[in-house]
Amino acid sequence: MMIKTTLLGLSAAAALAAPALAEYPERAIELTIPAGAGGGTDTSARKLAILLEEKLGTSIAILNVGGGGGSVGASQFMQANADGYSLFATWNSPLTTVPQVQNVAYSLDSFTPIASTSQTAYTLCVKSDFPATTGEEFLAELEANPGKYTYGNDGIGGTMQLAAERVFQAKGIEALAIPFGGAGETLQNFLGGHVDIYGGSISTVLPYVENGEAKCPLVTSASGVPALPGASGLEVLGLGDKETLLWRAILGPKGLDQAIVDKLADMIDEAVNDPTYVEFLATKGEVPNVVKGEDLGKRLQGEYDALAEVSKNLGL
Repeated sequence: MMIKTTLLGLSAAAALAAPALAEYPERAIELTIPAGAGGGTDTSARKLAILLEEKLGTSIAILNVGGGGGSVGASQFMQANADGYSLFATWNSPLTTVPQVQNVAYSLDSFTPIASTSQTAYTLCVKSDFPATTGEEFLAELEANPGKYTYGNDGIGGTMQLAAERVFQAKGIEALAIPFGGAGETLQNFLGGHVDIYGGSISTVLPYVENGEAKCPLVTSASGVPALPGASGLEVLGLGDKETLLWRAILGPKGLDQAIVDKLADMIDEAVNDPTYVEFLATKGEVPNVVKGEDLGKRLQGEYDALAEVSKNLGL
């Protein structure tokens, strides 16, 4: 009798949940971006939001909360209600890198993974007269000259520095990391001759590769990338397990209902693979990459653990 009553209760709950999901969303959704307007994550999220509005049948309001390498926005988002009307559009660094070097109020468990959206490699680039062109030649040059070369990156303990050091530590390379306030500032100092190597996102340096002022011998992905056909991926160098990517994702607050997670993940998948979005990503040197729910959670944890080891080795 008790079993029958329990089954009836579960059936009733399912019946109530189904119409609620069918009606979701009933009002506007707020999308928090932990960065200022105009950056890579912001422009990508805004473009995606336009497509999601059409698919979900509701408006999406953008809230930019920059600061602390994304940690300010992430901390603020923790206060959001887990009702499906507050979402978080971020890149991986605030979740897997920043906590290695800053005391933050959140952890990976503070969020509900919904779906990743796109990804790209970081790249290491040099001036056109640098005495190496291929990835193998580039690493050999650095290895033969410990402490000689400087590389700009996105800040002490930033994802770019940890991505580079995963490779350098594996090869016993000593290069001096010079922190800047992002890829744009790194590029300016690289072009001005203040650092020997640009370390950062592909889209920022791409115009200078196309005009011949710079060349990029290495990307931090296992395989090469179409935007930089001359750059070696890590796999051909025997370093495929040292891959570090810049990737973006949509998350929800902790405790978000799984039915809403699944619906949003499917809608995000459709939007990301819309031809107009794929074309948009290509202009930024990015490609679609959708990893959903639990698998996204595993990706976050795996990257966090790998970067924690590198950070520990650096004494950060």
